[in-house]
Amino acid sequence: MKRCELILALDLKTVDCARAMLDKLSGSVRYIKIGPRLFTLGGTGFAEELINSGYKLFLDLKLHDIPNTVASAVEPLAELGLWALTVHTSGGYEMMARSVAARDNAGSRMKLLGITVLTSLGGGLWDEVHPNLSVEDALLARTNAAERAGLDGIVCSPLDLGLLRGKSEKLIRVVPGIRSSVVSTEDQTRTATVEEAAKNGADYIVVGRPILEARDPVSAARDIMERLAGVTM
Repeated sequence: MKRCELILALDLKTVDCARAMLDKLSGSVRYIKIGPRLFTLGGTGFAEELINSGYKLFLDLKLHDIPNTVASAVEPLAELGLWALTVHTSGGYEMMARSVAARDNAGSRMKLLGITVLTSLGGGLWDEVHPNLSVEDALLARTNAAERAGLDGIVCSPLDLGLLRGKSEKLIRVVPGIRSSVVSTEDQTRTATVEEAAKNGADYIVVGRPILEARDPVSAARDIMERLAGVTM
């Protein structure tokens, strides 16, 4: 039976804060995501530290540039032992295909995940930079290109899962924008609850603040995992 897994978004200000949070969690989580800030502060050394500590590390850099530039970055990153790395699907088919080739040439099993549409980009913000193009059309086109290019999965809003049902089923779905309730005043506007995302087909959910800002992060993480286990898929 398919089961949705939890990825902790380790979105903290410093490497020391990140280490302290992981100490608090005491191995309660298996998958860890770090983004541009912590990677900039800690570099490959911090990434290797997490990997050597037994975590499955998801490096969320959303690489987006001309194909050769992105491929040249993917190759050394693939050698770190990452669980997954993100590229942005809006970079196009060739950029994604070259990324896959660079990963494969490095002999790596790292998953390449394509960012579809940022969870913060909805309504007027989307229209401002994508006039006369719906989020739905962009999502479907980018997902199709990711599949053709050989990516392992996509990162999409939980609200996009229904639209993708029955399409590109070989691609794993990694879903951020998860909140304890549907009400949120944060910078992600296209959000859903743990249960909604799991029921709608998420393979992994990415959760940050509900765990990081909890009085008891261990209990918060365990609660989410129990809620995931209770979802019938």
